[in-house]
Amino acid sequence: MKTKLLLCATACLAIFALEAANFSNPVLAGDFPDPSVIRVGDDYWATATTSEWAPLFPLLHSRDLVHWDHVGNVFERRPDWASGNFWAPEIAEHKGKFFMYYTARKKGGPLAVACATADNPRGPWTDHGPMVAQDAGSIDAVPVTDRDGSRWMIWKEDGNSRKQPTPLWIQKLSDDGTKLVGEMKEIMRNDAEWEGALIEGAFVQQRGEYFYMFYSGAGCCGRGCNYALGVARAKNLLGPWEKNPANPILDENAVWKCPGHGSIVTTKDGRDFLLYHAYNRDNFIYVGRQGLLDEITWGANGWPTINDGRGASTNRITPLPAATPAPANDFADDFSQAKLKPQWQWPVNNEPRVDFSGGKLTLTANTSSRDAFVASVLGMKTVAGDYSAVAKLDLGALKPTQSAGLSAYGDRENALGASVCDGHLVLWKRQRNKHENLSTNSLPPGSTLFLRLNASAGHRFTFSTSTDGKAWSAIAGNIDVEGNYLPPWDRGVRAALVVGGPDTRGVFDDVRVSPGETK
Repeated sequence: MKTKLLLCATACLAIFALEAANFSNPVLAGDFPDPSVIRVGDDYWATATTSEWAPLFPLLHSRDLVHWDHVGNVFERRPDWASGNFWAPEIAEHKGKFFMYYTARKKGGPLAVACATADNPRGPWTDHGPMVAQDAGSIDAVPVTDRDGSRWMIWKEDGNSRKQPTPLWIQKLSDDGTKLVGEMKEIMRNDAEWEGALIEGAFVQQRGEYFYMFYSGAGCCGRGCNYALGVARAKNLLGPWEKNPANPILDENAVWKCPGHGSIVTTKDGRDFLLYHAYNRDNFIYVGRQGLLDEITWGANGWPTINDGRGASTNRITPLPAATPAPANDFADDFSQAKLKPQWQWPVNNEPRVDFSGGKLTLTANTSSRDAFVASVLGMKTVAGDYSAVAKLDLGALKPTQSAGLSAYGDRENALGASVCDGHLVLWKRQRNKHENLSTNSLPPGSTLFLRLNASAGHRFTFSTSTDGKAWSAIAGNIDVEGNYLPPWDRGVRAALVVGGPDTRGVFDDVRVSPGETK
């Protein structure tokens, strides 16, 4: 009997371990385009594109490639030389030094590849400025080490911005990894039908006698995207490169659309995993490009495959046993830490003024903006098409002509929300910079007001209020406000605290963003 019980217990533990190791994509829920990942001992570090949102480039930490903590950001403010388009950061380690090769637009100039370095993935990071900025733009850099130990950088010339081909270039890196030296050479360009107007987002993995270059082609973003991922190989970094006749090896399926632009990390037991992005078909552009994980399988013919060519996977086995389920995607902040959590974001050229006192956040309108509703913005990524966002607002802090509220925010020209303004509650909409007040309502009695935003399918919104955070009343004129115009082409919608008017001080408390249907 004891033997049977022991066998049963052993079997049950084995089943539990297997179930505990299951995970479902995405592993990075929300807007995490162009993810890059490395392993340092038992730790994994990742980052991703932030585009027109600051802080720039999240620092994400994991022990198993599945459970990720947002522990910081590379830059709290944009470097002085750059104006925007903060794309495609590629994190790398070489001889104990850490590198971040990233894309940004030079002030008054083209897109450039730049470099930052650190002694620890957590930072602090030191920016070294642009390395290359071709007239058509230079983007999507990745470092690679040759067999002799020399370091090189591969990047894309952004010819598609001028309706020209998109070459991939290679050039040697300086000994400190922050500059390019010698001559650059074109090694590949878009010439296959599936690649469309461009190839980009290269990542190189050495295996046996070959270097394998994983790259993406076609359109990355927005409603008309048709992105996919292919691979080429060469025995020499300088080429010639042979493209896989089976390309693309990762394409869309019934769940995930437009997959691509990722990087590869090798686990301690020698398995290769690709961390990349894709749109979920259910919530599509409204959530943004989310971070997905899939194992790379190497075939007898020497070419890699991903999920047997079936597109992005849904359920997989994590490379390290996940003893706990994936963390909930709820975000909450009661501002008791007296500082912004690293997940908060703001428009890159409109840094907010924030203060903390008594467990409350004071968001002050930027003095350089006269905008009546979105002079300053603090946003949070959404992770699903159905979600709610709740914020508690101190009405006593607002003066006439000032406004503060809660918004579904795409960018300054495309947003909608509910704001307290000049003693009223205003439901408003902004599309292509055309502002419209949908309704103006009386405020309920009391010194505080809870505002709630409910989203359905990522683009239909209702707003409601409460005086106690329990009993809710819909705002008049608020039946399914349509927000399908909201996302910029390369970003998802944020749930945002907003203030407007001259020197407005909006005082907020108990902010929460929760996926799923509202209870």
